Amino acid sequence: MTMTEMLLPRAAGTGRSVVVDRCQVCDDRDLQSSLFIGYLPPVNQMRPIGQRPHEQPTYPAELLYCPRCELVQLGLVVDPNVLFPPDYPYTSGTTKVLRDNFAELYEDCRRIVPLEPSDLIVDIGSNDGTLLSNFKNGGHRVRGIEPTLMANLASERGIPTLISFFGPVAAEAVRAEDGPAAIVTATNVFAHVEHVRDIVESLLSMLRPDGVFISESHYLMSLIETLQYDTIYHEHLRYYSLHSLTFLLERHGLEVIHAKRIPTHGGSIRVYAARKGARQVQASVAAILAEERAAGEWPARLARFKQDVVDSKLALHALLKDLKRQGARIYGIGAPSRASTLVNYTGLDDGILECVLEVKDSHKVGKYMPGTLIPVLDEAKLFEDQPEYALLLSWHIADELAPKLTAKGFKGRYIAPLPAPRIL
Repeated sequence: MTMTEMLLPRAAGTGRSVVVDRCQVCDDRDLQSSLFIGYLPPVNQMRPIGQRPHEQPTYPAELLYCPRCELVQLGLVVDPNVLFPPDYPYTSGTTKVLRDNFAELYEDCRRIVPLEPSDLIVDIGSNDGTLLSNFKNGGHRVRGIEPTLMANLASERGIPTLISFFGPVAAEAVRAEDGPAAIVTATNVFAHVEHVRDIVESLLSMLRPDGVFISESHYLMSLIETLQYDTIYHEHLRYYSLHSLTFLLERHGLEVIHAKRIPTHGGSIRVYAARKGARQVQASVAAILAEERAAGEWPARLARFKQDVVDSKLALHALLKDLKRQGARIYGIGAPSRASTLVNYTGLDDGILECVLEVKDSHKVGKYMPGTLIPVLDEAKLFEDQPEYALLLSWHIADELAPKLTAKGFKGRYIAPLPAPRIL
């Protein structure tokens, strides 16, 4: 058996799930329930249009808060083979916001971690290689680690990629072949992986002594501030504040040397960490920690968040009810993973939302939205049919998306479902 075969994920659909009865970071059992938004289907299990409805899994989505380390986390860990099957349809390169973010990360990194051409950069959960392409084009050695078939797309683009879920075996395979890494990145994945403490130890084994680990994750402050309950789904096991991230990293001899808020996914945090004393800590770290403290205690903020989520759901129903009574046609725009949570939590169906539209090369076109019979179709239908309203399921990029659709010929109006449902 080859090393690649050893690292391939198990057959999808084993159905393993684990109830979280202790904190994923600090092991404390005193977890407080903050929000329950029902039983949700896996956000990327999408059935072909025309397939008859049949039994499909759904899993409880409950947020838990740990008073000890301040981590907010999901109450159930679903089998990663269910959540990230080999035909996982997500591609980071199709979104301009992410392409721009990864280009900016590279420039940001060059200022903070000066690199030599011989330096190795490893990306965990590298998807189609979009992030690493910036480092490759900058003349550096790169290696991706990706469990889905998107790894093949990256390899075709010249990004060497190991097909594997990340862990100690994958880390050792990369180090044995490529040597120690100057930088290890984990963008929109560090909150996704189970056994996060083992993951930190594994990535540390790939880092050279002065190496830097860079993570990007949905930021708890942004989630609360802009009511992003739609980012709650089973791929996201943890919702970090900088305090909870610091607690986790310090347990492994790492210290945060730089942090910044970034706009991706409606609001994320980028964190640079190195072995304690290896690099200078920048003022940005203390500034963000102080900002978090000034915002108030998390239990009270989470209680308000829960009520605001309920109010937002009711307001969206009221808005859509009025429009449908007037005979309006409403098409959804964008099918990001977060759209599945919004559609399922608010109970939208094909009688309310006639279809969801995606760019023609999206892997999601020709399938149903998870848990529904709402078809995902080519966005050309928006300009052909000219519905009265377009519901922006990718509302977090509305400022970019709406003007682009208008410029391409859409004459209707837009609905933003969050943070407060409204017609734009």
